[in-house]
Amino acid sequence: MYSSRLLEKTLKNAVASFPAVFVGGPRRSGKTTLVRHILKKYNYVLLDELDVRSFAAEDPKGFLDKYHPPVVIDEIQNVPQLLSYIKARIERDKKPGQWIITGSQQWALMKGISETLAGRIAILHLYPFVLTEIQKNPTNQPGDTGQFLEYLTRTTSLPSHRAELGKWVLEGGYPEVVFGKDSARKLWFSSYIQTYIDRDVRGNIKEINLRDFERFVRLLAARTAQEVNASTLARDVGVTVPTIKAWLTLLEASGLIFFLMPYYKNFGKRIIKAPKCYFMDTGLVSYLVGLQDRTHMLEGPMAGALFETACVSEVYRRLSVWGDTSSLYYFRSTDGLEVDMLIERPGRCYPIEVKLSSTIDHERIRNLKKWMEVSGKKEQAGFVISTSKETGVITGNIRNIHFSLL
Repeated sequence: MYSSRLLEKTLKNAVASFPAVFVGGPRRSGKTTLVRHILKKYNYVLLDELDVRSFAAEDPKGFLDKYHPPVVIDEIQNVPQLLSYIKARIERDKKPGQWIITGSQQWALMKGISETLAGRIAILHLYPFVLTEIQKNPTNQPGDTGQFLEYLTRTTSLPSHRAELGKWVLEGGYPEVVFGKDSARKLWFSSYIQTYIDRDVRGNIKEINLRDFERFVRLLAARTAQEVNASTLARDVGVTVPTIKAWLTLLEASGLIFFLMPYYKNFGKRIIKAPKCYFMDTGLVSYLVGLQDRTHMLEGPMAGALFETACVSEVYRRLSVWGDTSSLYYFRSTDGLEVDMLIERPGRCYPIEVKLSSTIDHERIRNLKKWMEVSGKKEQAGFVISTSKETGVITGNIRNIHFSLL
């Protein structure tokens, strides 16, 4: 069963413009399903199969002659040396849309693609489902960040088919979890973590550290939506600070986490400069911290952090479709003023707060109003993302957005 993805339009545009297109992202996010659905007439080869992988590694020219363009080469990280041979063929023929490459994101692979095919390849990222894809409403969606902000400003009616909050946060957005049975969720995530460690981690860290790495991932999951403190993590896990930093880089390169950088504009206050770490998928977080059911999740001590993670990752994944994640920040000053998200646009900056509450009063928008005052941007729009169904203007130009509209 295929479910439409927001990346479809960007993928089609990239295929029409670049000789090569790379579609990366975490494992099991739907990369193969997307490219095979959109590019039905392309040749297809999977480098996961041992005999095919050996052929590609031992005779790359013969392999590329057999699987000639237009072609989808799936799981390129298994034979990254193919990239230099693909580059040579692109130099002879720069026709757009010849080479579609997919692979689970890894630091070494991304570095190889950037160095080998710079200027010749479009790099796209496909993450687990965003909410509008789960709600099966990916048509007539905003086409860029500006349109997305305009959409949040003008939209007040809720989707007719809305995801249930507890189910959305507990399951996350991996396609096989969303469309699978509730009873299989724990087993799926358990297998996912094991596969990730076996395929993406084992070759990048010392064997003796594998148990420590698993413990590190679980500790980090319990701290999603918090500022990163490598020293504290190193002490709790029992490894060095450089090791923690290397593991954070590995998780980020794999598409499992992302960092929200602080907004550095000087408003006459001391600004907190540490990035905040978020997991890309709340279903994975829920599994890692041992949450078993929706009630436990929504009433437990991590409820607020999980809801914030869900909403911030939604916005991050939306912006990633347009290659615009660098415009997303958070703000926190040493005197306690904090704004969960800031989306920067030319000449404008939109503050966004995330509140796990169905009641939005003036106390819950206090930080938004204060930020507008200290930044001198009182006239600009601000948003609260909440569980309140009373969407629209709260006061002035601050609006409430129900989470289902993300």
